[in-house]
Amino acid sequence: MRSPTDPDLTLRGFVVRALVLGVLCGGVFAATGCGQGSEPRSSHPPPQSVPGLPSDGLGQRLGHDVTGQPGRGGKASKTERSKIVAFGDSLTAGLGVSPEEAYPAQLQRKLEARGYGYQVINAGVSGDTTAGGLRRVDWVLKGQPQIVILELGANDGLRGIDLAQTRANLEQIIQRLQAAGVTVVLAGMKLPANYGRDYTTRFEAIYPELARKYHLVLIPFFLEGVAAQRTLNQADEIHPTGAGYQVIVDRLLPVLEPVLIPAETKPRALGPIRGAQGVRGWIKTGDQDFLKNVS
Repeated sequence: MRSPTDPDLTLRGFVVRALVLGVLCGGVFAATGCGQGSEPRSSHPPPQSVPGLPSDGLGQRLGHDVTGQPGRGGKASKTERSKIVAFGDSLTAGLGVSPEEAYPAQLQRKLEARGYGYQVINAGVSGDTTAGGLRRVDWVLKGQPQIVILELGANDGLRGIDLAQTRANLEQIIQRLQAAGVTVVLAGMKLPANYGRDYTTRFEAIYPELARKYHLVLIPFFLEGVAAQRTLNQADEIHPTGAGYQVIVDRLLPVLEPVLIPAETKPRALGPIRGAQGVRGWIKTGDQDFLKNVS
């Protein structure tokens, strides 16, 4: 067994810790964890109103309609499109890149190119925790989304929050979304090794366990293929670039497509997903048992 002071392990732990902590906390490094609270801290101008979403208050400051185009009128179409809400922290918000480069906007373009008629809403807040996300569920549901991509929890782990509380918060979010007929795609996260093997193992296990229990489509690690890759991160080597978010979207699409309805199909309510076909091409071998269980 290699010593905890082994230089390679120490360096690896530092890089991973810096990556995850920086992305999810908006680049703020502190011994006590990420930024205080879950109030939005956006450098972008206030977004325009999104049809079907609150016109004021917290929700309006959080939601970004990534389908808007300069020069186009703001009137709602006669047939309102089905919505996908990207619900998470600064990984979802796209801290450090333009709104057009963040993953929700890139996902919007990919979906349109493939003939899907969904509207993607960016509901990412830098530094958010599962507790903060739980407080935002009512706002998310006001937009009547068909699908929610849930990417929360890493800030809990970085603060050393009781894992039972993190799991309970995520579970309540999932339950409330599913009770409203929303399909949930769950994005997993990992922690650096220096948080201890027991804590990190139990933390990472939360996501596949909840996916099995609630029959969710699972993204095992949201930053797969991007974490610690200098060419896919900004100059601080922490936040993904537009190219990094492109990798995230390319890996997300095979997970998402099985639950999508083609544009020419009449929209219908979606319930919990009972299978995860189409994702075996990139999920690691260690997750094959999960796929067998939910298929």
